[in-house]
Amino acid sequence: MARSVAPVFDLLALFVIVYFLQVASGFVGAFEELFVLRPPVTDDPWTVVTSVFAHGGPGHLFSNAVALVLFGVPVALFTTRARFHAFFLTAGALAGVSQIVLSELLSVAPFVGFTASVGVLGASGGIFALLGYLLTGNRLSRGVGRLITVPNWLAYLVFFGVALAVTLVTASEGVALIAHFTGLFVGLLAGQLNVLRPR
Repeated sequence: MARSVAPVFDLLALFVIVYFLQVASGFVGAFEELFVLRPPVTDDPWTVVTSVFAHGGPGHLFSNAVALVLFGVPVALFTTRARFHAFFLTAGALAGVSQIVLSELLSVAPFVGFTASVGVLGASGGIFALLGYLLTGNRLSRGVGRLITVPNWLAYLVFFGVALAVTLVTASEGVALIAHFTGLFVGLLAGQLNVLRPR
């Protein structure tokens, strides 16, 4: 089974197609119902999937496309097309749902000062998962892991710290920080567990 960068181009094409569908749905007032993951998630459950491929504008689409190429190509060359797409969609959906659910919980917590997300869309959760996988699922990190044995709890603590640091570095107004954190953390764990390696 040949490995290639085809899954990355699949996603790029899907991003563009979905963006045009978003624009078209805006003319009939159906954009949010079709593409924005909003609380409660059970109201429009399909948006758990569609929001992963949707974008807030051309700039958002372009920046995610560039990041997808940078982090997706090396991962795509390592795995199969089906595994790549399943991983991207699963991580992206988990990231979006965590943004909605956890931001709601944090918004009612005393002394936190967090605002609940009214909606989320974009591929960044899946893209951050690819970055996380790239960091822990490569030969260099595996080689270092063989030389330095650490308990699992410490490895997970390090993953949490790395995910938190990268999330804070990429923070800006309107960015789904919890989704970024979740995607990166999922990717770091998946790389450690080597889930994309073809059997």
